[in-house]
Amino acid sequence: MRTSSSRRAGLLVPLFSIPSTRSWGIGEIGDLEAMCSWLAKAGQRVLLMLPINEMPVNESSPYSALSAMAIDPQFITLGDVEDFVAIGGEDALEPEWRARLAAVRAATAVDYESVRALKSMALHRAFAHFQDYEWRRDTPRAARFRAYTDEQGWWLDDYALFRALHARYDERGWADWPQRVRDRLPEALTDARVELDEEVRYRKYVQWVAGEQWTAARARTSGVALFGDLPFAVSGDSADVWARQDEFNSALSVGVPPDAFSATGQDWGLPAYRWDVLAERDFDWLVQRARRNADLFDGYRVDHLVGFYRMFVRPLGGGAGVFMPAAPAEQTVLGERILRIFGDAGAEIIAEDLGIIPDFVRESLTRLGIPGYRVFRWERHWHQPGQPYRDPAEYPPISVATSGTHDTEPLVIWWEGAELEERRAAMEIPSIRHLMTADDRMRAIIEPSLTPAVRHTLLEALCASRSNLLILPIQDVFGWRARINQPATVGDQNWTWKLPWPSDRLLTQPEALGVAQQWRDCAERHGR
Repeated sequence: MRTSSSRRAGLLVPLFSIPSTRSWGIGEIGDLEAMCSWLAKAGQRVLLMLPINEMPVNESSPYSALSAMAIDPQFITLGDVEDFVAIGGEDALEPEWRARLAAVRAATAVDYESVRALKSMALHRAFAHFQDYEWRRDTPRAARFRAYTDEQGWWLDDYALFRALHARYDERGWADWPQRVRDRLPEALTDARVELDEEVRYRKYVQWVAGEQWTAARARTSGVALFGDLPFAVSGDSADVWARQDEFNSALSVGVPPDAFSATGQDWGLPAYRWDVLAERDFDWLVQRARRNADLFDGYRVDHLVGFYRMFVRPLGGGAGVFMPAAPAEQTVLGERILRIFGDAGAEIIAEDLGIIPDFVRESLTRLGIPGYRVFRWERHWHQPGQPYRDPAEYPPISVATSGTHDTEPLVIWWEGAELEERRAAMEIPSIRHLMTADDRMRAIIEPSLTPAVRHTLLEALCASRSNLLILPIQDVFGWRARINQPATVGDQNWTWKLPWPSDRLLTQPEALGVAQQWRDCAERHGR
């Protein structure tokens, strides 16, 4: 189990949110270098992203994965694809495609449909060039591609065939495919691989391009650790569920019971694990997920951590929910076994232990030495009179201090909507009292808006906390009101937020430079 005892600070910034001036309407792999250069300037040593797994067609949530292993092609930087450059790059595009590219670049939010159409067109053209000038001529690049497909075949073969079949059947879910391929009859799969040979190779080519770009990007971001996010579940229409149908129960839907985000709970519409079948196979699919994440990231956040201890499921279509497994003792054994699988793969892991979390789960994380989250607004002594806030100075070292997550409203909106007594309680935290005068604290309580000075004080208290790892949403560091996602809602307001400046101009923007200096100073003051 890999853990870190060093004090570090970092920011939560989705990859899709960091497009540069040359990106195609979305943050891309090639933009990581610019983003990490600014983070280094700001004294930040970790970039925490949301999942980068390929999403289903017409989906924008990174937590509904078409593949637990594949990188979403929308994150490929076309300007770095050798075959696309060889056919003239974007300068060779027809006027209508260039107009669409200009539109997605100018858009203030990610237009997934247009981005995917553009990149699919460009990648298909690049692949055609690769076929003609590399593959059929058996060049050194073709040999490099073959080596990649051999090395990654343990996940790539099923994925590429799944994507080829998906395209053949007009992107319909695999449950609606002809019975022979739906049920994975061996002779049907053999026939499909022969008939769809070129399409299968295309899907592998796209992952090869993405993989080479990711490796190159990691080499250029040294000094800033790249942290990913492992979604708890995958879409029912995914390569993984199709390949391992008996390991999932599609009659049950994963979700969460009622909590702070939803009075009725959430039903995610994702298939439930069959824990008994996974256990019989030594959780080999989760072992593979851990291996893949360790290959891609320095560390990662385990999303919906409690689900690996006790999964909350409802019958598909609605009904009463239950926990699986039901007994706390079984839940502990299951959760700790899975977390050891994740940790043993070599990447550092942190646990998203938010929502309704039983005490035994947090006790388990402590035993395993895995950091859980300490979200300022929810860290209170709930059973004491007045429910005072926990002082960040009391957070355990093995924890992640933060002001919010991708699912919460930004700090400025939360503060301005808080009751007077809630703001007063925050101002009574010893760490806050140490950083502010009595008059300033009183003004912060009464003032209807969150001033930059008060916001920075709240965040500095987190920076000074005992938590070894500090991860702040970039919105809170800048005082922005935009949010990444609003749980239990579906719409264009979710998962589409972009930085207000191209990521390759962060080091020339006065506001961004000012914030960078402020946070470098803060990190240095508090040993991060």
